[in-house]
This record gives sequence, C-alpha cells and structure tokens, in this order.
Amino acid sequence: MGLHAHRLRYVLHDPDEQTLAWLGRHQNAPGTWIKIAGNPNHLRAALPAEWRLADTGYLMTTTYRAASDATPPSPYTARLETSGDVVTAIILDPEGQVAASGRFTTADALGIVDQVETAPAHRRRGLGSVVMRALALHALRVGADTGVLVATDEGHRLYRALGWKVRTPIAAAYMPEPRSA
Repeated sequence: MGLHAHRLRYVLHDPDEQTLAWLGRHQNAPGTWIKIAGNPNHLRAALPAEWRLADTGYLMTTTYRAASDATPPSPYTARLETSGDVVTAIILDPEGQVAASGRFTTADALGIVDQVETAPAHRRRGLGSVVMRALALHALRVGADTGVLVATDEGHRLYRALGWKVRTPIAAAYMPEPRSA
C-alpha cells in the first residue's frame, strides 16, 4: 500500500456478515485493513473486538474533462514521476521540498487517485487543486475517462469543489501494529 501500518488491504463492495467475520478471524495480522462500501456499524458488528474502526471515508467518482492549467502558483514548481504503473504529481516549494502530492494509476478506463496530501505549512494555497488537475490531465492522456478515489472528511470538500460526486460511505477497520518498546 505504501503506507505505514497498511500491510494488506481487503476492499469489499457488498460483503455479507459471514465473509467479514471470516476475514476478521483468519486475516488478522497486524497492519491488515478491511474496507467496505457501507455503514461502519455493519463492519464493527461482524469483526472480533480486537479490530479497530478507522474514520469513515467517501467513495467518489468524476468524469475526467480537460482541466484548466495545472501550473502551481509561484514560487512552487510541479513535476510528474512514474514508478511502474503509478504516476505521482508532486508540487515542490522553493527549497525543493514536497509541498503537495498525489498518486494515480489506471484499471481499464478508470483513473484511480490516492494519497493526495498537502503539507500543513503549504495548505490553503490551491496546491491540492493543482495536484488534482495534473492527475486529471494525465488521466486523459492515458485514456482514463472516469476518476475514482476514497476521500477523507477533509479531502472530500476539495474533491466536491472540483466536481467529484460522493457515491457511498467507505467504512474501514484495521488490526493495530504492536507498540514499539
């Protein structure tokens, strides 16, 4: 997953209680996540007590369209980096440090956006919008016409302002990593 304490992730669109209970008992190594399209109470009821609920997210979609310019405001600069099937839009501050970024990959005609972040010292400057426009332009170049992402509470306001629509809540639970001594 590329995230600390996210070793394995199960994402289920229409799980039954029996499947969730089985995963909770048999796929319970530290760093394992289960995400479902639906109510967090359904997930909590099906899993053993040692599982922890995470914040509920939002599955969002959009139809990619030619975006306006993806040039960041001065003094920031932007670049795209590719590693395998993943493209990362990166906005750099004048010292060359990452101020904002977001990842993108495709699955057929879907353009999947993940891990969009703006460093705290650089928020409220439009950098998240620049990242999203850069990823949208890349999506169109590679033939992806529909965008998909799972947003946090904070992020979904940005995405809605950019034309993304909420489709369903995404409930998440995880097995905590052991505490370091």
